[in-house]
Amino acid sequence: MTVRERDMMGGLAKGLRVIEAFSAERPRLSIAEAAEIAGLDRATARRCLLTLSELGYAAYDGKFFTVTPRVLRLGTGCLATMPLPRIVQPTLDRLSETIGQSTSVSILDEGEIVYVARAAQRRVMSIALMPGSRLPAYCTSMGRVLLAALAPEEARAILEASGRSARTERTLTDIDALMAALEETRRLGYATIDQEVETGLRSIAVPLKTVRGRTVAALNAGLAATAEPVSALADRYLPPLKAVQAELAAMLA
Repeated sequence: MTVRERDMMGGLAKGLRVIEAFSAERPRLSIAEAAEIAGLDRATARRCLLTLSELGYAAYDGKFFTVTPRVLRLGTGCLATMPLPRIVQPTLDRLSETIGQSTSVSILDEGEIVYVARAAQRRVMSIALMPGSRLPAYCTSMGRVLLAALAPEEARAILEASGRSARTERTLTDIDALMAALEETRRLGYATIDQEVETGLRSIAVPLKTVRGRTVAALNAGLAATAEPVSALADRYLPPLKAVQAELAAMLA
């Protein structure tokens, strides 16, 4: 369905862009910062932020705005109606207990992954991850698995549109290097990340597919980096991840 521009609510679209400007890395924004991130002029960003504050979706201390827990209402309804979290959570909990590491399931949303289920054993990142949390796709194991499931030209377009900042000294940001990593992921059927998202964090991910082979999500295990070579992740964690992958395939329509 093609929606005509005159049928669009410009104010709502701008307000949503301002909400999306907040993230785990940017939890407090000034009007100028919000305007720059959202691509709006300062007057428009100010009106959006003050409206959000008045409605209880943001708090304002006179200089900085922060989103409040009320904003979670915007996503809770979506997560509550998605069958995927309900299907995978019991299996995810069992897997996490078995391997003694935190496990997660995510889906792809343009250049980001969105966590839909998580079973945490220990905190290995500086930020707390939970359903609804977002991370860049280009530097995460689940993101690479999900990007690898796309046609190469589609994956490249997403990567080119992403802000590929070097989060650590190990982060791959070059398009050709990332495309090569995606090709390797397709060949192996899994992806490993060694401290590209955050120093001290490693992860390994596999795709979650339907019985017809369509990738609908990604499953990973995240753990603290050690002196052990990163290749040991596959030896230790790939078998249980693949067992869950096979178990869930029959449940995912």
